[in-house]
Amino acid sequence: MNGSASGKREETRSRGAVRMETAGGDGMTPVWDFARRYAEEKTFRLHMPGHKGRGEMERFDLTEIEGAPPLYPAAGILRESEENAAELFGAGRTVYSAEGSSLCIRAMVFLARLLAERRGIRPLILAGRNAHRSFLSAAVLLGVEVAWVSGEGLLSCCPGAEELEAAISALPERPAAVYLTSPDYLGNRIDTASLAGVCHAYGMPLLVDNAHGAYLRFLPEDQHPLSLGADMTCDSAHKTLPVLTGGAYLQIHREADPLFALQAERAMALFASTSPSWLILQSLDRCNARMRGAYREELAAFVRQTEELKNALREMGYPLAGSEPLKITLMPKAYGYTGKELQEMLRPHGLVCEFADPDALVMMLTPENGPESLQRIRKTLAEIPRLAEIPERPPRIPAFRPALPLGRAMLSPAEEVPVEKSLGRVLADPGISCPPAVPILISGEEITEAAVECFQYYGITRVSCVLEDEGRI
Repeated sequence: MNGSASGKREETRSRGAVRMETAGGDGMTPVWDFARRYAEEKTFRLHMPGHKGRGEMERFDLTEIEGAPPLYPAAGILRESEENAAELFGAGRTVYSAEGSSLCIRAMVFLARLLAERRGIRPLILAGRNAHRSFLSAAVLLGVEVAWVSGEGLLSCCPGAEELEAAISALPERPAAVYLTSPDYLGNRIDTASLAGVCHAYGMPLLVDNAHGAYLRFLPEDQHPLSLGADMTCDSAHKTLPVLTGGAYLQIHREADPLFALQAERAMALFASTSPSWLILQSLDRCNARMRGAYREELAAFVRQTEELKNALREMGYPLAGSEPLKITLMPKAYGYTGKELQEMLRPHGLVCEFADPDALVMMLTPENGPESLQRIRKTLAEIPRLAEIPERPPRIPAFRPALPLGRAMLSPAEEVPVEKSLGRVLADPGISCPPAVPILISGEEITEAAVECFQYYGITRVSCVLEDEGRI
């Protein structure tokens, strides 16, 4: 009797799940379709979250209930949605993140470590010096060693093929992977195809922090790093696609080492919350339908309009940096203003920029801005009078003096001190804000006079230093 009752319960449960997962929708938005149907059912939610679906936004916010599986490992509607995304991006495997590219970066570092262990080599990654701070924390937590490729400035590191090959050859042993950022915060991009060729010639994967470039796949000429030969990328969907903040992708190339796809969800789950935001997951899901539709045509038209604006700004005398199509990076000292000053001048006109420092002003655009935003930018900048050039240039990037291993420094007891009193101390934690989340010094490096000058130039007044009794290398 108990067995019969149990069987009926399982049959009823199964029928209910099938009904909820298949009713309605065109197959491109299974996660959103599920949440919408559930919101319309007027159920008593005897499950999390605590708001119980009361509210315009809250009614679509779910947790793992029947038909809505956990994210790691993804099954059912979530796996279906990820497969839709993988098809759109031409990836061998796409894994969703509801915790931004930072989670994907940590997963890439973990996967590189797994590959090193399988090959019996030291877990060493050769990385561009402008790596996001989440790369540093991942390396520390996973016991991964890092060798650095220096960049042209604080925010940019775009080595050529010969430079990368020289950096690899200079190491005492072959690294497990190469990790680079492209596009960087100013819109500079690496030559992914040639650098991937170098990496593959040495039998190592190329990992690319493509947080700012998810949209590059959908340009008239596909410029996504994965399409150009990168083995893995992190893509912040929320930065350049119509997705809620926190939505991102871990992308794995079809021809990358099979270990990456097999262990991808394990890598993400190692660092991820077990309660991902279902609002973010629905946003990623709905974006698939948008990208499958007229998005390519809209993007192509908006890129053309943005390039026309860039040309107009150049004619006005504004120097521009970077080659990323949807990022306008002004270097306004030649026009008589710092980036910070220009940012404050634009704000009263309703123009809120992404980032500014003494040298640069960054505006991130997408087709969602519409042509009226481009017109406002052009009109406002045209009305700002040109002044005498500001001759001050950023200080040179400090020479790097390792004093403690990265992991030991970051995990050591530390104290915060004024920058002017930090000379000769060892940096414990970069403590840099986001944006841009690119450290001036790396944990474990000595704070030199040049470093102090850099800190002060970029407005950093206090730094975290290892306690004096922790010693040095």
